[in-house]
Amino acid sequence: MAHIIVVGNEKGGAGKSTVSMHIATALARMGHRVGTLDLDLRQQTFGRYIHNRRATLEAEGLDLPTPHYMELPEIDKDTLAPGENVYDHRLSAAVAVLEPQSDFVLIDCPGSHTRLSQVAHSLADTLVTPLNDSFVDFDLLAHISSDSEKILGPSVYSEMVWNARQLRAQAGLAPIDWVVLRNRLGAQNMVNKQKMERALDRLSKRIGFRVAPGFSERVIFRELFPRGLTLLDLKDVGVKQLNISNVAARQELRDLMKTIALPGVEVAL
Repeated sequence: MAHIIVVGNEKGGAGKSTVSMHIATALARMGHRVGTLDLDLRQQTFGRYIHNRRATLEAEGLDLPTPHYMELPEIDKDTLAPGENVYDHRLSAAVAVLEPQSDFVLIDCPGSHTRLSQVAHSLADTLVTPLNDSFVDFDLLAHISSDSEKILGPSVYSEMVWNARQLRAQAGLAPIDWVVLRNRLGAQNMVNKQKMERALDRLSKRIGFRVAPGFSERVIFRELFPRGLTLLDLKDVGVKQLNISNVAARQELRDLMKTIALPGVEVAL
């Protein structure tokens, strides 16, 4: 069975699609078979990323490792039993196609609470939650006191993950390995950054997740999107000398892959 990676939280702008593309491409470049799905049926940023990549490779005559992307199949509603949800069937049908031909299936979730996202979280062997280094984003995980020093209780997204964990336990499946990724980190060691670090450390022990370093805020991510490329592709598309920022970003991706610690993956990027 393929190992299922779900990238999700319930807030837009946290960098889910950028993280998804880099994890999926890193795995593909390491020789793993990677199937991917984008559950944001309206915006489809991740799907567009891979579409852009295919167009670039074709236009420039390049042959670079690329994750396999699949659209959710349509389901004839007349085939459903009363009370069955069509989105459940669309997702399960896609996973059923991808699993036998993939070592990893990566699912990019929308930045909102949807039925598709809810079901996807229950399928996750590894859950990666990118989180901007801000207490606005932290509020999705837990409510916190005004001085940022006391966790008052879990919030909406943590409760959804808890429900997904319960469903997996009832089905006899292995627990979700939940990794919260501190994303778009600022370069300076500011007081807010230190408070976030302490709060995440306390919360991780309380509700059970691991904290991973993410990506700093860099223009390169936005520049690469129209071509569907990642940091790992730069030398293959003619960039002979990486600047300091690009080298640092590659190291961030390497550290992220090591921290996620996917089964059977030896990180050598």
